[in-house]
Amino acid sequence: MDNLLQISNGERVERQRIPHVDFARFFRIMNDFIHNNGYIVQFFAYTDGGRTKLLAVVRNSNLFVITTEVDQEFPSLTLTVGSKFHLFEREIAEQFGIRPAGHPWLKMVRYHANYTGKKDVFGNDYRDDIPGKYDYFQVQGESIHEVAVGPVHAGIIEPGHFRFQCAGEEVLHLEIQLGYQHRGIERMLTEAPQKRLPIICEAIAGDTTIGHNLCCCQAIEALAGLEVMAGARTVRTIALELERLANHIGDLGALSGDVAFNPPANYFGRIRGEFLNLLLVLCGNRFGKSLIRPGGITQTMTREQRDLISAKLTELQPEIVHVCDLLFSAHTVQSRFEYTGTVDRKMADQLGLVGYCGRASGLEYDVREFFPTERYADLPPNTNKVANGDVYSRAMVRREEILHSLTLIEMLLALPKEPQQNETMKNHPLAPECFVVTLNEGWRGEVSHCLLTDSDGRIARYKVKDPSFHNWTGLAMALRNQEISDFPLCNKSFNLSYCGFDL
Repeated sequence: MDNLLQISNGERVERQRIPHVDFARFFRIMNDFIHNNGYIVQFFAYTDGGRTKLLAVVRNSNLFVITTEVDQEFPSLTLTVGSKFHLFEREIAEQFGIRPAGHPWLKMVRYHANYTGKKDVFGNDYRDDIPGKYDYFQVQGESIHEVAVGPVHAGIIEPGHFRFQCAGEEVLHLEIQLGYQHRGIERMLTEAPQKRLPIICEAIAGDTTIGHNLCCCQAIEALAGLEVMAGARTVRTIALELERLANHIGDLGALSGDVAFNPPANYFGRIRGEFLNLLLVLCGNRFGKSLIRPGGITQTMTREQRDLISAKLTELQPEIVHVCDLLFSAHTVQSRFEYTGTVDRKMADQLGLVGYCGRASGLEYDVREFFPTERYADLPPNTNKVANGDVYSRAMVRREEILHSLTLIEMLLALPKEPQQNETMKNHPLAPECFVVTLNEGWRGEVSHCLLTDSDGRIARYKVKDPSFHNWTGLAMALRNQEISDFPLCNKSFNLSYCGFDL
């Protein structure tokens, strides 16, 4: 890679050279950036000409990219710069066999052999099919007991292990270990034919089909020089908002069920299906699969589809308002939601929480406003009135975003009819020795994909980041000093992705 950067915002491509510095300067830059209200978007390793390099994408009001070269070890940024780096460094150690020296809790993320064949820094033999060779933090004391939950759960959910250190009912520490859904997606994305990439990305996290696939297609468009017509960008934006609505509504229903308030749980469950059916109207699939492809969309939106979606939104909006009022006005719900699972702003900032979890703790970051793609630059931003960091705040942010998304879709449907191109599955020549990063506000928060191409225009490195990668640690902090019986409620208020994290 000749350090040529492309940053896609859905409409234009900005090109600039990526600064390449020695590690001492890289360390200073990261330290200054993080301590001046900077956040990490991506931080990962890749190989370039037989050398191993680290690449960081960081943000404040702008995006900044920088690379450095490392050998078998580098001083941990987690230890001195901040905890925002802790999972990224563990992932680098796992994937490339490079040790972040001094990392305060270096253990596996997903339990797989590193990509490079270098000596494994964890000392695993990888003979077991089921992950399990790692330490867990333990609290010592006569009255301390440990509760291990999972990875197999009673419900029909994905596997994940939760280990609680408790004093009676009080949780002193929760350690979350995932990786049971690891599928090797990042490597697969460098080996599969280009026309398969959107299909793979649609399956990264089933409830974020649009969010992940949109990032993938925008990256290919930037590298291939493809222009997306305005009408197609409108349809893409509508699809992303429908995905947001279906998931937020479903989660409000699940939160209602967790506090045994069944009427809104049932209402929200039915309404969620209505929004999934609108995605079906739009593209023939209830999760939005096959709609977005590099260069545009696979099916144009007709006047009949516009009218069907508009009529259904008009029908559903008063129902949503009514059921939300039913949920949030119940004193029994308020007593369970308020002051439960609190992550204050300072902790959220230290961890770099994103999406509604970050906004519920007072971090005013929304990719749609800060780095708008598709049609978001023409749409009004959302505001959050409740940001105390508890379950109630996370639920209220969902309510506010639901009403905001309904308004955005109505505005998009009211736009004059614009050209929409039909795109099919095909390969596009990609610019050689280039890098592109894409960001979108998925329903959970910031989704980001990074692509690096080699001298022949082939994808040499594909890096995926689901918002859950930032937020799982936030859930662990939310359980500090809570009763263990509040875990299901706290867990659902975050509702993070297992497979989106495991990749």
